[in-house]
Amino acid sequence: MKRKQLTILLALVVLIGAAGWLVRQRNSNSWQSASQSIGQKLLPDLPVNDIAQITIKSDTNELNLAKRDNLWRVRERHDYPANFSQISDLLLKFAGLKIAQTEDVGPSQLGRFQLLPPGAGTNTGTQIEFKNADGKTRGSVLLGKQHLNKPAGNSQFGGMGGEGWPDGRYVMAGGTKTVALVSDALENVQPQPAQWLAKEFFNIQKPRRIAVEFPVATNSWELTRASETNDWQLADAKADEKLDAAKISSVTSPFASPTFSDVLPGDTAPGISGLTNVTTLTATTFDDFTYTIKIGSQKDGDFPVALTVTADLPAERVAGKDEKPADKTSLDKEFNDHKQQLTEKLAREKQCEKWIYLLPAYTVDSLLKPRGQLLEEPKKETKTAASTGK
Repeated sequence: MKRKQLTILLALVVLIGAAGWLVRQRNSNSWQSASQSIGQKLLPDLPVNDIAQITIKSDTNELNLAKRDNLWRVRERHDYPANFSQISDLLLKFAGLKIAQTEDVGPSQLGRFQLLPPGAGTNTGTQIEFKNADGKTRGSVLLGKQHLNKPAGNSQFGGMGGEGWPDGRYVMAGGTKTVALVSDALENVQPQPAQWLAKEFFNIQKPRRIAVEFPVATNSWELTRASETNDWQLADAKADEKLDAAKISSVTSPFASPTFSDVLPGDTAPGISGLTNVTTLTATTFDDFTYTIKIGSQKDGDFPVALTVTADLPAERVAGKDEKPADKTSLDKEFNDHKQQLTEKLAREKQCEKWIYLLPAYTVDSLLKPRGQLLEEPKKETKTAASTGK
């Protein structure tokens, strides 16, 4: 090969190499913003107080939390109230997230960090978007795979071994192409509607009458008591029926502090449509609240439950016969405070009438005892030698 041709060939190699380096450097610069981002906030301009909608997408699932009438709601549950404290914590967390590390990653490597856009494919991430009341996106983050804290030591030699536990998450903030690591696994950021529901619920306090009506009438029963310190009595008890104090203990505080797993859409609630094999529990309290609770057939570990509640609130305080004028002010205040508490309780619990709730079996099972399971076992007669003639 002539010297001139060799010189030209070498020049071409240098030019191609330089061009490749420039392209690689340009790509690297566009995907990696270098170490000056470490320690800075991931979303430095997130306006927490202006956020009125949060959307979370993962795979083909989507969750929308939106503020309406100054109340956060879960759109996928027909605008059921959302857990404000949980949403507030989420906003403050993302507003304060700081970048602990950045990764030199090209677009072809995003799948390795599970940072591909949400969809039906593999290695996709979870997208969270924060929007204002006008629907304008004010911040977004794509959440990738979790970072695992590798345990020290080796299990073969007595160390902890294993893969470790989540202590961070790979993320990409909207508007940038930098893969960053934050020191929070963000495990609760999931598009699961039930997870975001407000869990304030009704509760039956100081019952004086409890009745359960089963589809099979002979299983039904009613218990009453004259005061909070009196024993429970079985209504319409037959001569051979006597309550077993141990057996009734699980039914005399019905729904004292119930919880629920999920709610069904509000438009299924009127007339408790869709519920089959309904059992009805009615409870009246010493504060004159009456609860009527329809309980459907158990499915997948939950009972569908619908509630109606009424109350006969006291109109005014009746002064005692020997009441001293000096005591009137404090007694009036005590009465009015209690009445206000009952009024607020009724208003809060009336809101529950709009929905069918799914209650875990352990909340309901103990209440569905048929009549025979509340009674003492009949005593067995013991035959003696005299009675047998021996």
